[in-house]
Amino acid sequence: MSNCMPKMTTVLLSHRPTALFILTISFLFFASVMFHWRTGEDAEGQVYTLPTQSSHEEFLTSPPHTIAGGPPPSPGDVFFVETSERINPSYLFTCSVESAARAHPGTRVVVLMKGQAKGNVSLPSHWAFSLLSNFPNVEIRPLDLAELFSGTPLVEWYSQPEHQKGPYYLAHLSDACRITIMWKFGGIYLDTDFIVLKNLKNLTNALGLQTHDELNGAFLSFKPKHEFMEVCMQDFVDNYKSWIWAHQGPQLLTRVFKEWCSISNIQSGMICKGVSALSREAFYPIPWQNWKKLFEAISSSELHNLLKNTYAVHVWNKLSHDARLEITSQALLAQLYSQFCPATSAQMKKDSEEQSKPVM
Repeated sequence: MSNCMPKMTTVLLSHRPTALFILTISFLFFASVMFHWRTGEDAEGQVYTLPTQSSHEEFLTSPPHTIAGGPPPSPGDVFFVETSERINPSYLFTCSVESAARAHPGTRVVVLMKGQAKGNVSLPSHWAFSLLSNFPNVEIRPLDLAELFSGTPLVEWYSQPEHQKGPYYLAHLSDACRITIMWKFGGIYLDTDFIVLKNLKNLTNALGLQTHDELNGAFLSFKPKHEFMEVCMQDFVDNYKSWIWAHQGPQLLTRVFKEWCSISNIQSGMICKGVSALSREAFYPIPWQNWKKLFEAISSSELHNLLKNTYAVHVWNKLSHDARLEITSQALLAQLYSQFCPATSAQMKKDSEEQSKPVM
């Protein structure tokens, strides 16, 4: 070996460019071996496995379709739910999602649609989906009801086919979904007939009064696994009445809150055992009895005074869906569209202009 080294050195020196190449490759190989050897030493005794997820975590973290990429979501998503088979969102539906996305740019806005088949990575061709694709925080996902209700008191209720024959099944299914989502995931739930004016992230463990003594679940904001939502799910099953429209929704939340607080009357703004009953102005500034006011003209100053203590406006679509809105007017609802969902408003104006063109 001692005789070989001088000879090798002599050969390498006589071929200097080749020598430099060989020495460089040898050094990189040696460094790579040492690096992997040291890394293996540091990891000795550690076991690395793929992260596991519970079924309800997979429900949200493995979307079959994400409209667009974006920043990591902050804790507590905003949820919308469509429990019918509809996959052609209305103007109001689209405005609701757009306004929520604009008010919560750093928060994931998840739209769960029963009509979106699980495993289908493409959405139907519809202007609303194209519009919402411009918001990186909006995600459209299938609503897998069996998976959603699994592990909750509602799984048995959902598995009984006779409930589907009830006159208000879709409404009750929506009621069931929202309280389950709040219990499993937490965050914010909104009906698809809300127009969001402000960021809602400062509201936690809260719901709003729709009258002086009745709560409504069109808006909910809770931390995951909150006991109040657990009691709501159990009450839903124990006291189910398929023939009463509001029994599983506003009436359920109202009776559970009163039992929760051991009270007979709810006071506006009261906080009981960590759960807040927000004033009517917060989410229901237009009472359902006065829904036609949404289609009446109003000055900007009057609108400002009306909504100065409001986070979002409930439009009462069950009552107002057949009313005609002149999008270019000064109607209260038209002004809300223009300010808080301008992209949807622009689409409405475009469609209105095209419909008014004379047929050639």
